[in-house]
Amino acid sequence: MVKSCDVGSLPFPQGLEKYVKGAEAFEEGRVGEWAEYFEKTVTDVFLDKLRAGIDVPNFPQFRDMSLMFLGMMTGLEKTKEGYVEVERLELKRGRGCLPEVSALKKNAREIHEKYGKTFSMRVCVTGPYTLASFFPYRTSETFGNLGVVLSRIVEHNVFREKAGGVVLVSIDEPLFGVLNDPLIDRGSFGRENLFSAWRGIFGSAKACGVQTCLHLHNTSDGLFWDVEGLDVIESHVDDSIYQLKKTKELLEAEDKFLKASVCITDFDRLIKEAVGRSSAGMVSDSSLNQELAEVWKKIRKGLVAPEVFLETEEVIKQRALRVVEQFGAERVLFVGPECGLRGFPSYECGVECLRRVAGATKQLNV
Repeated sequence: MVKSCDVGSLPFPQGLEKYVKGAEAFEEGRVGEWAEYFEKTVTDVFLDKLRAGIDVPNFPQFRDMSLMFLGMMTGLEKTKEGYVEVERLELKRGRGCLPEVSALKKNAREIHEKYGKTFSMRVCVTGPYTLASFFPYRTSETFGNLGVVLSRIVEHNVFREKAGGVVLVSIDEPLFGVLNDPLIDRGSFGRENLFSAWRGIFGSAKACGVQTCLHLHNTSDGLFWDVEGLDVIESHVDDSIYQLKKTKELLEAEDKFLKASVCITDFDRLIKEAVGRSSAGMVSDSSLNQELAEVWKKIRKGLVAPEVFLETEEVIKQRALRVVEQFGAERVLFVGPECGLRGFPSYECGVECLRRVAGATKQLNV
């Protein structure tokens, strides 16, 4: 049975500054309006994902995905150019658990009661390669140093209770494979250290009894295929991993699985494709960009419902079917949007996207 999941982010309904400060207050154990606001928001949004039909929703991701993890570490100094290692990187005392995960664990019974059954969740952690991009003076050791701390963070953010718990941990590496990086050239120490860092993080997750996933935006560099402890690979809708015949051979040889990305999350692209269809493709790039700007103006003024630009449940289902038919149902464990939905025009539009993904998944399993 294929399950639906999401990467995490949504447009924030309102009051993001209060939410961020509330996260800090909740993490520090302070009682008050802001901490309560944060806790309630996380719980309510997670419930919205479950009610939309997502089988394994990620914790609500509204804060900066990289800075929130760097903020959990000691041994760093922030400069104008970025972060610099001044001492051995370690996890800050009392900062091991993400406040979002803590809030969901604390409210697990309430979530179970309102949802009506045991829930499963996904935890996304920004990977060492992507975090290292904030270091202007990276070395081959940087990946390993970050990996040690991230392994500890993973261990702190897996919980299992009667009401529900974490079943999937994803390491997010959107920058890996996107740019030419001499630091991870084949045969380099940097490449070996990144490989070891991934292996260590996934090993920590597996020791906690959960499945593991690597979230990529480009899979042209196949370093990840040999990483022990990695179960599931996901990338963007148009990525070659979903097109190549060699993928099936590698999945079977390395005993790995796919999360099929079945829904485009670049909202500008969705608008442009809709405009292109309405004009039968007879529109120049400059005219298309002008039309894009006009559509956004209408959306912001409430003159156009953004949901009309979402891919239909049928389109999503057909995309999922193609992946399942090409690689076999036994090698496709999850389906979901290709990335987070923070760039969507509204919170409601994001939830509707998740609802369509969940509906397509149900049809897939019939």
